[in-house]
Amino acid sequence: MDVYKERRERLAERLRYELNLSDKVVEALKKVPRHLFVPRTYQSEAYIDTPLPIGYGQTISAPHMVAIMCELLDLNEGEKVLEIGTGCGYHAAVVAEIVGKKGKVVTIERIPELAEMAKKNLKALGYDNVVVIVEDGSKGYDPEAPYDKIYVTAAAPDIPQPLIDQLKYGGKMVIPIGNVSQWLYVIEKDSEGKIKKWNWGAVRFVPLKGDYGFK
Repeated sequence: MDVYKERRERLAERLRYELNLSDKVVEALKKVPRHLFVPRTYQSEAYIDTPLPIGYGQTISAPHMVAIMCELLDLNEGEKVLEIGTGCGYHAAVVAEIVGKKGKVVTIERIPELAEMAKKNLKALGYDNVVVIVEDGSKGYDPEAPYDKIYVTAAAPDIPQPLIDQLKYGGKMVIPIGNVSQWLYVIEKDSEGKIKKWNWGAVRFVPLKGDYGFK
């Protein structure tokens, strides 16, 4: 067993215990090689449960945060998922493992260099069910809507209306809201289009930039 695989499995099992994770989330964490999504200088730290810099003022989320968001979304095989904030592509890869080959992940990144990095990372690892698009993520991506699930990896001032519009009836969204104090919200859209939301707890994310983000 290579050293990275051993560290990855140990981290996934620890998070299972600490966060009461489902098998599907744990298995996805075990499969995705996080060390291949971070700059070489940080590879030895890839399985420490912490965010790491990926350049351009952005970070790869801590594994526990990726796991929590996946758990809150209640992802299922075959679903179409929209991610806002691709970064290096790690979170999208974990989601792609859960939704499987019959599912699809559409991920939006505003920084072209990061989008290119993510494309290379995902292609090298065979994630052909992930599409990376360079756009203003705060506006979502209407051509592929509606989505079963949507999640945002940057904190918004409020829930962007386009994301609510692009969420399927019966769909679910996870998004951090706030500036100095940030809170992770779970948004549910019922079969009649009514919105329910609940606050999971305090978090820390980079700010969402764009028309419906922070200027």
